[in-house]
Amino acid sequence: MKKITPFLLISFLALLISPVMAAEPIKIGAFYSLSGPAAAIGTPTKLVTEMVVEKINKEGGINGRPIELVLGDTESEPTKAVMVAKKFINVDKVAAIIGPDRTDLGMAVKKMIEEAEIPTFMTVGGDPVIMGGGPLGTFKWVFKSPQRSSVAVEKLYGYLQKQNLKKVALITASDGFGKDGKGWLDKLASKFGLTIVADESFNPKDTDMTAQLTKIAAATPDAIVCWTIGPAGAIVAKNVKQLNLKSPLFQCHGLPDPKYIELAGPASEGNMMPSTKLMAWEALPDTDPQKKVIKDFVTLYNDAYKINKQFPINTHSGYAWDAIYIVANAMKKAGTDPAKLRDAIEQTKGYVGISGIYNLTPEDHNGLGVDSMILVRIEDGKWKLVQ
Repeated sequence: MKKITPFLLISFLALLISPVMAAEPIKIGAFYSLSGPAAAIGTPTKLVTEMVVEKINKEGGINGRPIELVLGDTESEPTKAVMVAKKFINVDKVAAIIGPDRTDLGMAVKKMIEEAEIPTFMTVGGDPVIMGGGPLGTFKWVFKSPQRSSVAVEKLYGYLQKQNLKKVALITASDGFGKDGKGWLDKLASKFGLTIVADESFNPKDTDMTAQLTKIAAATPDAIVCWTIGPAGAIVAKNVKQLNLKSPLFQCHGLPDPKYIELAGPASEGNMMPSTKLMAWEALPDTDPQKKVIKDFVTLYNDAYKINKQFPINTHSGYAWDAIYIVANAMKKAGTDPAKLRDAIEQTKGYVGISGIYNLTPEDHNGLGVDSMILVRIEDGKWKLVQ
């Protein structure tokens, strides 16, 4: 009889203990802005992606098969995003894609993904990636985890209506995200009895918006609504304070982030914005089904992985978590056949995530409503639940 060496015995026991590690892995591509102007969003999103994949693999993977992450850096540039997506599809042969994290990047790769028929769950804020018709093309294979811009606008406008703030001034970025927000701000104003009294725009790379805000001041608005992500929002807040404008400033759902408070400083005080429940989760009632899910996520993020040491939790933190879990849950039901997987993702119902409770349909590849959002105000440098 052939002698069993200690090495063979250990290897055999390892297979018994961790069968998921011996199975053929499932490749999932994930690409974010790991460099460039959006790196402050993309880098922590990558860390959360690694965290959730490790958690899923520890729990047995996808029916015994581990997830193998294939990471890519879009460098915050559309052309680079296209190159990474091509590699995922043609070289890596991934079963699904997570990302990218900016609306412009999502639109750059949307047509390619639709043609390649690869289920893709984006973490972008703008609506066009899951809208169809005309130049927008189709959205059969594209989903997104952050709330629609239209949902965020409805949350914000609902508050303005309740506060009887009827005259609204807009100042929006000229990029894809800003234009998407402006479109919904214009379209939905009349539904809430609001009037747009001023409408200004800026390049997200601009360093001063006082000229636009001076024009806005002349219109004497009841409220100023800014729609942008990144440092530009903090610049607008500083300019509002410098000009001593009395109209309250409202930002969009992409800015609830400690970085915003850091950049805007005292000018952030009193600013309000729609947000995921993550930013004020402790103030949620215990009956809210998201509260425990968010608490567990925060504990993992802060205590186990200590990501908060470099990137404190912000409204973007849960987007990749939700996207990956929805895809993983669909894979457990349907496997990795692209068409079957896509259908299973689209049939997601009642998934309690960090950013909301998702109910997807063929018409709605996001699945979140106004009830998934809260409105927060910055008080003493902290996020306070308004409604």
